Amino acid sequence: MIAVDSLAPRFRMSLHFVPLGLLAAVAIGGALMQRVPEPAFMPVMADRPVMLPDGGTIHVQRFEVTIAEWNTCHAQGVCTLELHARPNQDPDATPATGLSYVDVQEYLGWINSVTGHTFRLPTAEEWDFMAASVLPEEPDPLFTDPSLTWASTYLTEGLAPRALRSQGSFSTSPEGIADLDGSVWEWTKECYAGASEGVDPARCPAFFVGGEHLAAMSYLVRDPARGGCAVGTPPAHLGMRLVSDDAL
Repeated sequence: MIAVDSLAPRFRMSLHFVPLGLLAAVAIGGALMQRVPEPAFMPVMADRPVMLPDGGTIHVQRFEVTIAEWNTCHAQGVCTLELHARPNQDPDATPATGLSYVDVQEYLGWINSVTGHTFRLPTAEEWDFMAASVLPEEPDPLFTDPSLTWASTYLTEGLAPRALRSQGSFSTSPEGIADLDGSVWEWTKECYAGASEGVDPARCPAFFVGGEHLAAMSYLVRDPARGGCAVGTPPAHLGMRLVSDDAL
């Protein structure tokens, strides 16, 4: 697992920055021009919005985006990656995984076009807050001391299951959001730039992912086991969940 405060400067400097906004625009291209919104593609949202500490609310997708939902985007020529379910998996009920941050941007551009709605990824703070009710309690304050962050790793590492299971296999939050404590770690929109401040999100080298705790992952990584984590066991799977500031 990546220790979010310990990404090396050489890691940040070695990435070939690619404008993600430009990538998404090119990938989507003219395929989404002049579409009529199709309500049939609207995702199923949780029963109730999440009330944030600042008084705001967000509406959250009940489950992670599935293989079948993802492949609809691929079939329409927008999402580059085509996903394949294993023989024992139902594409309609299995989370889409093996997704990089670039892949996720393609899907966001597509779903917003075909539904006429505005979806996005959660911020790291939003993800952490909406998952708090189903994740293990925070470590003892002794280990939240910055000088002892290594010790916190031993309290959280390896608690989440790693097998990919169908949607609804894990806990459900009071708002009706399922599987936040499952084996799929979900991309957020939050840039991790280390010591660099004011980095353009389109040139961000890494983004936070939400799982048993927040970590950082290179924006190009699809398989976290091969992504080169600095500390601890890497996330098992990388997927996504939509949120919206507006009710459907």
